[in-house]
Amino acid sequence: MQATSDKDIAKLNDFLKNEVAAVETYGQCLEKSKKFPDLERLLELRQSHAERARLLRERIVALGGEPAEGSGVWGGFAKLVEGGAKAFGEQAALSALEEGEDKGLKDYRTEIEQLSDSTRQFVASMLLPEQQRSHDTMSRMTR
Repeated sequence: MQATSDKDIAKLNDFLKNEVAAVETYGQCLEKSKKFPDLERLLELRQSHAERARLLRERIVALGGEPAEGSGVWGGFAKLVEGGAKAFGEQAALSALEEGEDKGLKDYRTEIEQLSDSTRQFVASMLLPEQQRSHDTMSRMTR
């Protein structure tokens, strides 16, 4: 049982790092431009990722683990920032955020099978639907 818990905790910490990275990435994007036409939606998406990070931390603690402190790499926007890009257009930023949403959705869908039944149910009911909504919202914004 402990091996399963440890495996779940490790995978949930991977998800947590990505959610924290998403929050940071949205924050960086919002700092760069306050003139996005869909500013409220971007704020909502950042909050959605922050809520998922909170849920993940709670679940990790409930399983007896220690939540990760840092963030992972999330999408093309993080690469733009890391690469020192000072100026970029709104469309480029939105496209990079969409790439991150694509990655997040793919990760949840493909890695959920590695989890125990109870943790899989947590991800399927609490995280995956909201990630799907974030993904779909960002996809509509980039059309």
